Amino acid sequence: MNEALSMSVPGIRPYALSLSINDRAAIKSQRPRCLWLTGLSGAGKSTLANALELQLNELGRHTFVLDGDNLRAGLCRDLGMGAECRRENIRRMAEVARLMVDAGLIVIVAAISPFRAERDAARRLFAEGDFIEVHVSTSFAVCAQRDPKGLYRAARQGRIKDFTGIDSPYEAPLCAECEIDTQTLEMADACRRLSGLLLNK
Repeated sequence: MNEALSMSVPGIRPYALSLSINDRAAIKSQRPRCLWLTGLSGAGKSTLANALELQLNELGRHTFVLDGDNLRAGLCRDLGMGAECRRENIRRMAEVARLMVDAGLIVIVAAISPFRAERDAARRLFAEGDFIEVHVSTSFAVCAQRDPKGLYRAARQGRIKDFTGIDSPYEAPLCAECEIDTQTLEMADACRRLSGLLLNK
C-alpha cells in the first residue's frame, strides 16, 4: 500500500463549515447515526442492510447503505485482499460513513470488516452513541453452506487467498451493541430490533 495514504499532507487543514451536523439533521427531523454490520461472508449483512433501509424509508428516514462489495467496485477497487489493504478499505468506508452522518443521514455499513482494531478506529470517528456496532453472528458452518458467491468453495480449493474465516482471521466484536444471527432470527424481527436501536436509543 502507498505510504502516502497514512501521511498527513503539509498545509492541509480542515475548513470550519458554518452548518453543523445538528443543522443538517434538523432539516431531516432525525438523529444521524452509523449502524455498522460486521460478520462473515454469507452471514446476511447486505440482505439485512437492504431490508432495514427499506423499513426506515417507509418511516420517512433519510438513509444510505454503504455495502462492502459496492465500494470494492468503485472507491476501493485499487485495493487487494491482504491485511493492509483490508485495513485501508475499512478506513475509507469509515471516513465516508462519517461524512454521510455529518450530512444528516442514517448510514448503514455492511462489510465483513474482520479486524477489531479497524472497527474500533471507525467508532472513534463518531460522537458518543452515534456508532452502533452489530455483529451478524451467523455461524461459519451456515455461512459456508450458504456460500452465495461460491467464495468458500474457491477458498478451500486454493483459488482465493486470504479469505476471512479460512486463511485470514475474523475477530468477533467484544462488546457490540447488538448481535443478530440470521439463521435463527426472522428478517422482519431483525429489522425491528435494529430500527429500535437507531431510532430509540
